[in-house]
Amino acid sequence: MNNNKPIYVTQPHLPSLEEYIPYLEKIWENKILTNNGPFHQELEKRLSDYLGVEHIALFTNGTIALITALQALRITGEVITTPYSFVATTHSLLWNAIKPVFVDIDPNSFNLEPNKIEAAITPQTTAIMSVHCYGHPCDVEAIQKIADIYNLRVIYDAAHAFGVEDQGGSLLRHGDLSILSFHATKVFNTFEGGAIICPDAKTKQRIDHLKNFGFVDEVTVVAPGINGKMSEINAAFGLLQLEHIDQALARRKEIDAMYRQLLKEVKGISCVQDAGEQIANYAYFPILVEEDYPISRDELYHKLRDNNIYTRRYFYPLISTFPMYRGLASASPTNLPVASNLSSKVLCLPIYPDLTDIQVDFIAQVILGEKK
Repeated sequence: MNNNKPIYVTQPHLPSLEEYIPYLEKIWENKILTNNGPFHQELEKRLSDYLGVEHIALFTNGTIALITALQALRITGEVITTPYSFVATTHSLLWNAIKPVFVDIDPNSFNLEPNKIEAAITPQTTAIMSVHCYGHPCDVEAIQKIADIYNLRVIYDAAHAFGVEDQGGSLLRHGDLSILSFHATKVFNTFEGGAIICPDAKTKQRIDHLKNFGFVDEVTVVAPGINGKMSEINAAFGLLQLEHIDQALARRKEIDAMYRQLLKEVKGISCVQDAGEQIANYAYFPILVEEDYPISRDELYHKLRDNNIYTRRYFYPLISTFPMYRGLASASPTNLPVASNLSSKVLCLPIYPDLTDIQVDFIAQVILGEKK
């Protein structure tokens, strides 16, 4: 294979420009660029229908959505969370002057280990912020049971979990609030964007006030809000993306199956399994590079780069190792043995709809040692 063109870990799925132009023409015609315009309203409705949820509030990105969700629930004090995620999860806590308390993860799902949560609860604990890592469901029943006993709020960072369903329906229905990311790297993107899944109309109204400076009308401000609104440009692109999402998810499923078939006999390589979801979105394809593989995880990472294949070590380093967190008692590696171990082994392989079968085969050949 001629592999002069780099293969990145992900690539945004972009419909044809010709399909997008009519949306832009409509925006130019009505001259509404933001502030809950017609495309924004339509996308909220269409996403609610597609995802099987009652209410959804669109945001400029997933990080602002996380920050606003914490404000909406008036979370203070300490929040139990995972060290195994993208930094935005924990940064949203610091931006709200909340102390993160790290708890170890389950070795199979890579999500918060419920059995570790209870021991981390203190009188200052007000919430649990868990992540559906790689789109794999958390143990939502166990987490909710703990939250009910201790009167805690539950927020799910569901940035990876667009379209994922468990036996009861949308994974996004769990907890007090779930937050989505529509960043360019996600399975569904609006260039930049995000959303909060709201359980009822009253909660959505509060969140809509918070994301628009706290305005109710021209002269009434009811909350110290932020500017978190999604623009019409982004909302229009989201509407177009929805026309193609099922096809994109189907292709991701094919690539996932190809990797599993090609790598199933490779000694020292473990493909991460699902966590019981009924409908998956195949957002990532993580493998674990074990000790009996001929070279280390980092050596394989560099070998793939030498072949113009750009994988990512999601999630390495752990959030708990960064300067703003490592001084916390809960950030000690001895408190997080599973997360520390998995972080040293994990490698996410390229997966996106435009990845070809030939490219998948080439990536597998490098891992198999058939390419230098």
